[in-house]
Amino acid sequence: MVTISRELIDQVLNLPARQMWTDYDAEADVLYISFRKPQQANDSIMEDDGNIYHYRDAELVGITVLNASHQKTAPSRLK
Repeated sequence: MVTISRELIDQVLNLPARQMWTDYDAEADVLYISFRKPQQANDSIMEDDGNIYHYRDAELVGITVLNASHQKTAPSRLK
């Protein structure tokens, strides 16, 4: 049985886009989250949480979560 936490639902509802695409590479343990297809990012920033945030100008268009299976709870860096 799969369940989804209320915390996850709340976080998804607060994301900067109504649609998103995800892809998980189990071999590399990397989760890719895109808020635009194609992203067409023109800037990427690795934050202190170890994740890479992709921007098109000032708009957050994607997040790359490194070591995804080892991340428990990380503070949200979404703007």
